[in-house]
This record gives sequence, C-alpha cells and structure tokens, in this order.
Amino acid sequence: MRILVTGREGQVARSLAERAAADADIELVSIGRPQLDLLQPETIRPAILAAQPDVVVSAAAHTAVDQAEDEPERAFAINAAGAGAVASAAAEAGAAIIHLSTDYVFSGELEGERVETDATDPQSVYGRSKLDGEEAVAAANPRHVILRTAWVYSPFGKNFAKTMLALARQHDRIRIVADQWGNPTAAADVAEGVLRIARTIIADRQPETYGIFHLAGEGDTNWAGFARQILATSASLGGPSAEVEDITTADYPTKARRPRNSRLSCEKLLEVHGWRPPAWQDSCRTVVERLIG
Repeated sequence: MRILVTGREGQVARSLAERAAADADIELVSIGRPQLDLLQPETIRPAILAAQPDVVVSAAAHTAVDQAEDEPERAFAINAAGAGAVASAAAEAGAAIIHLSTDYVFSGELEGERVETDATDPQSVYGRSKLDGEEAVAAANPRHVILRTAWVYSPFGKNFAKTMLALARQHDRIRIVADQWGNPTAAADVAEGVLRIARTIIADRQPETYGIFHLAGEGDTNWAGFARQILATSASLGGPSAEVEDITTADYPTKARRPRNSRLSCEKLLEVHGWRPPAWQDSCRTVVERLIG
C-alpha cells in the first residue's frame, strides 16, 4: 500500500512516518514545501499525480488557532481551498483521501460527547476554515474519510505536553484552564488509526467505510487535569513536576474562542473500522516517557 502524506513536520505526519517505517507492507511518502505547498495550488496536482498513491493523507494545515484570527485569508487558503485541491488531485490519481479535521468545527456549548451527525457551529476562524475544508474534501473526492481529532500531543513539534514539562522546569506552580473539557489524543494514536482506516478502505470499498469519523483519546478531562497527569507521570519517572492551579477561561483570554466541551464519541470508528483509540492516560505515559527519556 502506497500512502502519500501532505506535510513533513507536523505531529501526525511525523508519527505516521515513524509508525509506517515498522510495517513492511506500507510505503509511505511525505511531501511538503516547496514540492507541495497548499498556498501554491499549482504545486498540488503534479506532486500527487507523480507519487501514484493508493491513499492520500491530508495532514498539512494551518493550525495556529489564534494566529488564524489575524490572517483569515491564509487560514482559509490552506485549510479550505488547499484541502479541496488535495482531495481533487487524489481523486484524479484514483486514490482515496483521509483528511484530518478538528473538534473546533463544533461550538463546544453542548453537554456530553459529540457524534458525527451533530450540527456544526465553529466559533473561530480556524474552526470555520477547517469546516470549509471538510466540505471541500467531501465534494472533490467521493472516496473520503474525514477524521476529527482533538488536543493532539506527541514527542514532536509544539504541543501541550511539551509546554507543561518546559514550564515545570522553570516554575513550582502553573495556572491552567479547568473549564474546557476534551479528549487528549496522542499523535501516535491518530497515526495508528489512519493506517488501520487506510487498510480498510483499500480492502473494502463499501460506502460505509467512507465519511466523517471521530478519532480521539478514550476518556476525557480538562486542561488542568491533563496537565496534572503529564506532570504526575513525569514525577514518577524522575522528571520535572509542578503544582497545577485551576483557572477559568476568563482568566486566560485568547484571540480565538476555544470550545468549552470538545468531547468526541468514537463509537462510529469502532463500529465501522473495528478500532478504538486507547485510554488517553496510557498514551500520555508513553509520550512523557519519550519526552523525559
């Protein structure tokens, strides 16, 4: 199976490359700028057609949530128009597409877990651009899987886990928002899910294998609870730790509005593709072990 991943340096792209390297049945190619640049549409089609993939993983995106508020045109060009162009080129190449999306397509105001059929209502430029991207991908390639995930962290790039450990090396006490809830999701688990789905859609082209799915860590917490888990795990391994003080969203204003409730149900993923991400606490330990190792 030949898989093309858009982007090289993102958390999921790097996790996919690492995971695929251990599987002899997978040939994975990552293409990023300048060969494939979502802001340069003329680069997208040639790069994808030349790769001759069976599956394209659309992982490249504008993910700077607050920055998107200041540069909406760039966010929409990458997350909406760029994603649609990738899906269109994949269709022309005869490839299915797995497109990564986000919990930010929801308002975050409802209680409980969001399912794939719930109404979307993004409250930020980032969320609106990603929702437009979902719609562009679905319109351009009927063989699409749109994966909404949330709170992604890993040993790579910038993310919450790395930030907490860095802060704990400098401070005895850290103030963290405790009124936003969601599912911490290790990028390695997203990568595992992507590869499992890729196998399914290559082996079984039934309509139900396509569509929108949620893929997020099993179980939920708030940001402060996530921080405590990271730091407690670090302390147990001899790494840095600090006390966590709960604060509210109002105490930590940001340009972009964050969803208050980002809980995602992954039942559809389990029913259709036969896999559920592991408990977020287990994946958290794996990542922290690597970060302080």
